[in-house]
Amino acid sequence: MDIRVPELNQVMIAGRLTRDPELRFTQKQQGVVSLSVAVNRRYQDQASGEWKDDTTFVPVTVWGPAAERCKEKMRKGSPVLVEGRLTASEYTDKAGQKRKELKITARRVQLMAYGSAEAGEGGAKEAEEIQADPEPKGDSSGIEEVPF
Repeated sequence: MDIRVPELNQVMIAGRLTRDPELRFTQKQQGVVSLSVAVNRRYQDQASGEWKDDTTFVPVTVWGPAAERCKEKMRKGSPVLVEGRLTASEYTDKAGQKRKELKITARRVQLMAYGSAEAGEGGAKEAEEIQADPEPKGDSSGIEEVPF
């Protein structure tokens, strides 16, 4: 008996950008931005009772006009919510070593609202949602077109 298992590839993370977005363009002039999001988990160490932080740095790729909007609107430290799918790629680094990378290809990126201390005298800053384009058709990785 063949059991059909539903397949789902959906990821959602919230955190802060670790650096300013890096915008590049493919040979076909499609924008692609690379983000890195720090996602923190605070937990209490069972042995010592001390509170500790466990931070995961997640690479994110955003395609199309949304990439340009991310570059305009977001900066290092910006609080973001990212929805997308997990993608895997392989590449050869400068030392000739084969590397594998997991990253999120964004479907939606939301610049989250934050309080008046960061927004200045105007009070809380509004959240802004950026809908991302799917990555380019053809080669699903799009890697050979991205000049980095």
